[in-house]
Amino acid sequence: MSGHPVNPEEKLPALLVVLSGPSAVGKDTVIQRMRDLGLPMHYAITATTRPRRPGEIDGFHYYFLTEEEFERRREQNEFLEYAKVYGHWYGSPKLPVRDALVRGQDVILKLDVQGSRAVMRQAPEALFLFLAPPSIGWLRYHLRERKTESGARLREREEAAIAELSAASEFDHIVVNQDNDVDQVVREITHLISQHRRNKPRIEL
Repeated sequence: MSGHPVNPEEKLPALLVVLSGPSAVGKDTVIQRMRDLGLPMHYAITATTRPRRPGEIDGFHYYFLTEEEFERRREQNEFLEYAKVYGHWYGSPKLPVRDALVRGQDVILKLDVQGSRAVMRQAPEALFLFLAPPSIGWLRYHLRERKTESGARLREREEAAIAELSAASEFDHIVVNQDNDVDQVVREITHLISQHRRNKPRIEL
């Protein structure tokens, strides 16, 4: 796949990239494709208290924590951001992100809108990307296809996802996941990273 390199040879500051968007828009798929292509980034892992779903690996998809462990880490200020979503806690461990940036490695964080806003306050120099669906109908279809919720919980997810679309204008760029063309989405993201890096100072967390 052609495209702009994420980390060019010249010693420009490492960049913190936040990828947000509603549930089921394809954030995990995009990040997995970036991994598969070997893009030289630190892929930040979220901590959560929710139960592990089939096929999920602790330390790869999420850090699965007990309520007590999450609370301890929160009290010790170990998270960049944290929030309770659908009854479970989610948080972004701070130390791995900081260490990657110090060693000059770009970092990508997958966050919901609420978490993205928290990072905006701490690191406004970061690049904030909103992954959007091509239509609301497309989003509804993919939410239902996940089959992780049903009934009232699914309706709650749909309403929350649609509400999150109204936050797109708060982000630096909107990237549309058009027809599930993941490679095109990745090309657009890497191009935006290259552009943004040259115009922003070093990030301090």
